[in-house]
Amino acid sequence: MKNIKYLLLSAILVAFTACSDDDNDYNPAPEPLPELTAGSVDFSNYVAVGASFSAGFTDNALFATAQEYSFPNILAETFMNVGGSEFSQPLMSDNIGGFLVNGNVASAPRLFFNGSRPQVLPATPTTEINSHLSGPFNNYGIPGAKSFHLGIPGYGSLNPYFGRMASSATATVLGDAVAQNATFFTLSEIGGNDVLAYATSGGTGVYQLGNFNPATYGSNDITDPNVFAASFKSAVTALTSNGAKGAVANVPYITNLAHFTTVPHNPLNPTNPSFGPQIPLLNSIFGALNQIFAQVDASRVIVFSETAASAVVIKDESLNDIAPIIRGALMASPTFPAFIAQFGLPAEAAPLVANLLAVTYGQARQATADDLLVLPSSTIIGTVNTDSVAALMAQGLSQALAGQFSVEGVTLPLADKWVLIPSEQADIKSATDAYNQSIDAIATEFDLATVDFKSILQTASTTGFSDGNYIFTTALVQGGLISLDGVHLTSRGYAVMANEFLKAIDAKYGSNFVAAGYKVDPGDYPTNYSKDFR
Repeated sequence: MKNIKYLLLSAILVAFTACSDDDNDYNPAPEPLPELTAGSVDFSNYVAVGASFSAGFTDNALFATAQEYSFPNILAETFMNVGGSEFSQPLMSDNIGGFLVNGNVASAPRLFFNGSRPQVLPATPTTEINSHLSGPFNNYGIPGAKSFHLGIPGYGSLNPYFGRMASSATATVLGDAVAQNATFFTLSEIGGNDVLAYATSGGTGVYQLGNFNPATYGSNDITDPNVFAASFKSAVTALTSNGAKGAVANVPYITNLAHFTTVPHNPLNPTNPSFGPQIPLLNSIFGALNQIFAQVDASRVIVFSETAASAVVIKDESLNDIAPIIRGALMASPTFPAFIAQFGLPAEAAPLVANLLAVTYGQARQATADDLLVLPSSTIIGTVNTDSVAALMAQGLSQALAGQFSVEGVTLPLADKWVLIPSEQADIKSATDAYNQSIDAIATEFDLATVDFKSILQTASTTGFSDGNYIFTTALVQGGLISLDGVHLTSRGYAVMANEFLKAIDAKYGSNFVAAGYKVDPGDYPTNYSKDFR
C-alpha cells in the first residue's frame, strides 16, 4: 500500500516556491461545503443483509472490533447525520476471534502477522457460539451464507453465526431481516460464497449448472445461476415490500484475491539446499517419462532448471489419464530394469515401479502462469506427504525410496485441492458473470443503487485503487485491502467499501454524503491487528 500524501506535499512545495512574494500573501478561504441532505431516502432504520463482508470478517475470524469496523456499521454511523438510528450487531465476546461449542474450541482464533507470515493467534476464544443473543439486530451479515441459504427455515442449525442471533429455531435470515421493517437496506456479497468454497478448495466441487435443487449440492459446489437469480430476486422483493430503498453490490472475480495470487506457480528455487542438489536425479527420473509424454502431449514434459526457479508438478484432472500408456511403454522398454536398479530395486520390481509411475503421473504436468495455487499450498510444497509414504511402503518400497517419491509438488503432483486450473477458473468466471447479469437486471427493475465491487477489485489487482491518501492493492499483507486470510477485507478495506456505497447512494438517490464531506478516511481504520491486541 502506498501513502501518497507526501507526493502531494512535494507538489505543493514546488508550486509554493515558484510563486512570487505577492502570491505568497494570497490565501483564499476554502470553498464551503454544501449542507448534507439525505435526498429521497429515509435512513431512520437501516438493515444490512449479506455474508462475511457485511459481518466485518477479517484475518480469518469474526471478532468484536472488526464487527464495529464493518462497512454496514461505518455506514450506519454516517447515516446518523441524516436521521439514522442505533445500529445493533450480534457482537462476538472478544477480539481473539473464533468460537467455542459447549466449551470446546470449534473455530480457530484470528490471524496476526508475526513479521514474516500470518500466524494463528495463540489464545483461546471466549465466545460460546451456542449462547443465544437477544435481538432485534440491524446487521444480518452471516459468514458463509450462500444466496439460497437466506430463505432456508432453521438455517441457524446449519450456520452457528446465524443460530446465535436467530429469532427462533425455524427462522430464516431473510425473514428476520425483513421483520425489522427497514427504511433502507444494503444487500451485499450475495453470490460470493456461491463460488468461494469451490475456489478455495481448488475446484474440488461441481459447477451445478442446470441443477435447480440446491438441496442436492455439495458444500464446495458452484450454485446454478438460475437458483442464484431466484434467491437474489426473492431477497430484494422481500426487502422492498414496504417501500424501502436500498443498495446492492455485485460479485467480484474472487480469483483476483490474494488467496489465489500470492503463491507463484514456480516457487522451486535451485539455490534451496533441499531441492537444488536433487535436480540432476529428478531430471533423470522424469527423463524416462518425458519420452512418453513427448509422444502423447508435449505440454506434460517435466524439467527442473538448475539456474532458474521451476514450476511445481501438479495433477491436472482435465487431462486424459495416460496411466495405461505409461505402464505399457515402461514395461516394453529394454532399459527400464537398469533404470530402476539405480534405486536399489531388482528387475523383478519393474511391474511395481511401472505401475507406481503410471498411477502417479498419468495426469501430471508442471504448472504454468495460468494456474492458480491456493494460499495454503505454500505450507506443503516441498514437504513429504506421510500418507503417500505409508501407501508406497505398503506396496513394498523402502521408507527412504517412498519418501523420495512423496515430495509435494516435486515427485508427488500437487492434488486438485491445491490448484485452480484454467478450466476451473473458467467455471468460476462463468458463474460470476451470470450472477452479475442477474444483479444488474434486478437492481434496475427495483430501482436500487449499485456498487460495482467487481471493478473495484479488478482495479486493485492491477493498477491499484485510490481512496483518500492511499492506493490499495490486493497484495497480501502489504496491499492494505485484503486481510491476512487472503480473502476477506481489512478493516481499512471495509472503510473503502463504505465509501463506495456512499458514492452509489448519492448517485442514485440524490443524497450528497461525498460532496458534503462525509466520506470516511480509510486511514482512521487499521489494516491488521497485532498479537497483543485484545
